[in-house]
Amino acid sequence: MVVINAFDSILARCSRLSIEPTEHALHVSLGEKKLRHFYQGKLVREYDTAFGVNPPSCVENSLGTPTGLHFIDEKIGDGAPEGMVFIGRVPTGKRYWEHEEQRNFVTTRILWLRGLEPGHNAGPGRDSHDRYIYIHGTNLEADFANAHSHGCVLLRNAEVVELFDAVPSGTLVLIE
Repeated sequence: MVVINAFDSILARCSRLSIEPTEHALHVSLGEKKLRHFYQGKLVREYDTAFGVNPPSCVENSLGTPTGLHFIDEKIGDGAPEGMVFIGRVPTGKRYWEHEEQRNFVTTRILWLRGLEPGHNAGPGRDSHDRYIYIHGTNLEADFANAHSHGCVLLRNAEVVELFDAVPSGTLVLIE
């Protein structure tokens, strides 16, 4: 079963890297376009996702979604209304439909990721945190199946609020 394999993948990666698993854990399947939230090894919720416009990549400026084990380093946007646009992690004061220019916005909440695998998704030229890789909301919900980011993991706005409220900073996130 995919769900069991997803959690087993998290445990195996933690073991290989000598990292203690966290109570909450997220598994992002690029192939399935799914994000699964586990709590104490049990599936809490599964979300549809969208990813980078380019193939998966940890390389700086690749616009690909980085693979490997990460953790949620910072949570930004608590209490912001759904659809709030963030530029440079700062709320603009407008929701995406209030902006004249329509482009791929970072909306609603930001879960900023930090890679845990030196030379893969951490370190010079491939650092997920330095690349500003987030799990965040999007203004592209109307065509979510075709939505793309610059490497981030996209969720629908109501769902990113739910996830943001459910998981603490420090939660492990495996992208594969």
